[in-house]
Amino acid sequence: MRELTCTAVSAAVRQLCIDANYHLPPDVEARICACRAAEPWPLAQATLATIEENLEIARKGVFPICQDTGMACVFLEVGQEVHFTGGSLTDAVNEGVRQGYADGYLRKSIVDDPLFDRKNTGDNTPAVIHTELVPGDGLKITVAPKGFGSENMCRTRMLKPSDGVEGLRRFVLEAVEQAGPNPCPPLVIGVGVGGNFETVALLAKKAMLRPADAAHPDPRYAALEQELLAAVNALGIGPAGYGGQTTALSLHIASAPTHIAGMPAAVSICCHVARHKEAVL
Repeated sequence: MRELTCTAVSAAVRQLCIDANYHLPPDVEARICACRAAEPWPLAQATLATIEENLEIARKGVFPICQDTGMACVFLEVGQEVHFTGGSLTDAVNEGVRQGYADGYLRKSIVDDPLFDRKNTGDNTPAVIHTELVPGDGLKITVAPKGFGSENMCRTRMLKPSDGVEGLRRFVLEAVEQAGPNPCPPLVIGVGVGGNFETVALLAKKAMLRPADAAHPDPRYAALEQELLAAVNALGIGPAGYGGQTTALSLHIASAPTHIAGMPAAVSICCHVARHKEAVL
């Protein structure tokens, strides 16, 4: 049994919140640069160049990549041989978010009640925390802040098994087309299929976190990812909605076993500010 202090967890989450909001993952930035070089439409190319300039300014640590510094989504892979000391793991994560958003001068966007009061909590807590038990004695923390310009464009649909690949294709393209310029393209897209109602959206969000150049290990899904990405880019929405061939930077699929009578599907849409940072304790 290995002991980890909640203070160490808070410190790690604090730093990840700051790093994620000031430094885009290298794989996402590389895709932006590659798409700019290949983009034939001048206005789209200029927009991508402006995005690159913004990333460079953010790297200096004065301004975050985006003014919407998101709702903190935290994924925890907890080794089953770990024992946390000095408090609650949930409290430790929220304390890290509280410190990170204060020390990083990040916008606080969370309200305590969704329907009536909608009073800002003042510290961007509580975080959305997903915990998974895994073998070992380590703790992997992934902080993925997500703004709601893109979160509002995400979709879930309970497809029928008979809808098949074509039904999933229609759903994905419909979701992106209806989103249009609202989620600040170029997009990073995660597609979930399988599981049930409450798990398929999580599948889609996890798919978004895969490295931009990482193909699905199943060649059938890998081919579908490339096909869907090409179809999305053929929509012509383009960077910031100005047209061009770069509507999405990447599209990844995650699947899970499901019931014989259903085929849940979800599309998680993220803007080009696809922030996430991870640490292992």
